[in-house]
Amino acid sequence: MPTLSIDKLDVRYGQIQATRHLSFSVGAGEIVALVGANGAGKSSTLKAIIGIANADGNISWDGKSLIGLAPPDIVRAGIGYSPEGRRVFPGMSVYENLRVGAFSRPNEEFEDRLQAIYSYFPRLKERAGQRASSLSGGEQQMLAIGRALMSRPSLFLLDEPSLGLAPIIVDRIGQLLHEIREREGISVILAEQNANWAMRVADRSVIMDLGQKTMEGTSEQLINDPGVRTAYLGLSA
Repeated sequence: MPTLSIDKLDVRYGQIQATRHLSFSVGAGEIVALVGANGAGKSSTLKAIIGIANADGNISWDGKSLIGLAPPDIVRAGIGYSPEGRRVFPGMSVYENLRVGAFSRPNEEFEDRLQAIYSYFPRLKERAGQRASSLSGGEQQMLAIGRALMSRPSLFLLDEPSLGLAPIIVDRIGQLLHEIREREGISVILAEQNANWAMRVADRSVIMDLGQKTMEGTSEQLINDPGVRTAYLGLSA
């Protein structure tokens, strides 16, 4: 399975530098959480990987650089992306949203992949003919995830999936990430402000602050670190 390597990544928006010499890697079948406050550079990192933010440094996927590639080509290379805020197509049906997500795959694969996504998210099958705008927030998040997974990615970038959702829905998303990983061997980068949840879902976590990596380790190590417990998890040291 391909692996991702990020080395000295700098992302800028005009005079604003969103990440500073950021380096980390993601192994095959690994779930890695990017954890930090709003403005830490988590979303910018995912946008750089998928090719919608200008970046310097190197992003290597399966041994090949992604810098300068267009987003559709990065999707075709095996990377899926579910953005912050879900951003489903509100006027289109659930089915049509999923059809759009399969743009990079041969038509003959569509039906099998659609049924696989419905097996992960039975509610989407029930709502297949409904407009995306009629779905609840949790259902829209499931649709955004399902749409990104229609391309059969080997690496899935998931940005702030817990935002605005009830804890029971957030917990279910974490369970689904593990189910999908088990069935498909997929790797995941999970960008999240909800550190307590994300670090329990992930195998390994990268803590970010003001665009820089401040700590990295297994989630178990970081959860038990007194400084992390106090600063990010709201727990006593």
